[in-house]
Amino acid sequence: MSILQLISVILIAASVLICLIRLFLGTTTHDRLVAADTIGVITTAGLVWLASYFANEIYLDISLIYGALSFIGVVVIARVLEGKQG
Repeated sequence: MSILQLISVILIAASVLICLIRLFLGTTTHDRLVAADTIGVITTAGLVWLASYFANEIYLDISLIYGALSFIGVVVIARVLEGKQG
């Protein structure tokens, strides 16, 4: 593992940690929803990084499916929150 790859893993882990803190300590439900969506995006990027590191295309397929499901989940939760406010 090169230095650049190590730095990218550390940055991905740090960003997930920061989002987890925001997810658990968020002031509003909307803040927590944004943190959950950000974790989904970061996880998708991490899966793409794994595909590059291991030179295996299956991780790209997994990241595509994970990203789509994460997006659909966040949209559904946002719709539910929008209905409760209106």
